[in-house]
Amino acid sequence: MWFADRDDAADLLARALAPWRGQHPLVLAVPRGGVPMGRRIAAALDGELDVVLVRKLGAPGMPEFAIGAVDESGWTWLADHARLAGADDAYVARESAAQREVMRRRRARYTPVRPPIDPAGRVAIVVDDGLATGATMLAALHAVRARGPRWLICAVPVASREALALVRPWCDEAVCLSVPDDFAAVGQYYREFDQVDDDRVVAALAMPARPEPEPGSGADPDANSNSNSGSGA
Repeated sequence: MWFADRDDAADLLARALAPWRGQHPLVLAVPRGGVPMGRRIAAALDGELDVVLVRKLGAPGMPEFAIGAVDESGWTWLADHARLAGADDAYVARESAAQREVMRRRRARYTPVRPPIDPAGRVAIVVDDGLATGATMLAALHAVRARGPRWLICAVPVASREALALVRPWCDEAVCLSVPDDFAAVGQYYREFDQVDDDRVVAALAMPARPEPEPGSGADPDANSNSNSGSGA
């Protein structure tokens, strides 16, 4: 399956997640690429948007090669190959601290006037634009699970088989539109896969999940919501 761009992928994911419309789900997007997608999905589901901050841990000398991931609390997951890649305890501690500082700065910029939205007791949908290794999604799911959601969903347009198998045990439901046999990189399944910068993330988070009705229009913003509890309720 090919996607024209992130908007196209988000719209297709929203259709797959339609049973949760009317449940006011909390869509938690993984920055940066997942955030524009999360905004569209939250709007389509009459939900709420926030970010879940996690960072990949890169291998020594090969920052793009993931050996694990860390969340805002400092919880760290390491892949089986981390030690073989040269990541000893001291390196992991340094890399984790560096990535937590990146998250601290991002949190201050992304949501400066409010705390993270609490997923406790809610349907929480963690969204990203794809899974290559699954490391950051695994950390994101762990971070959200620790806060007690009622139902936890991983939602991505495309993933490698290995990544999807890795994250499945960490959520209640995994929604993935395409699991190609020849997976090499997330971007190869998008005709347009532009970089998402911090300004775009901030703008997406500042937008309401859905437009407010015009004054005097009499429109009920919940009029079209359904009460389907979804397959996992």
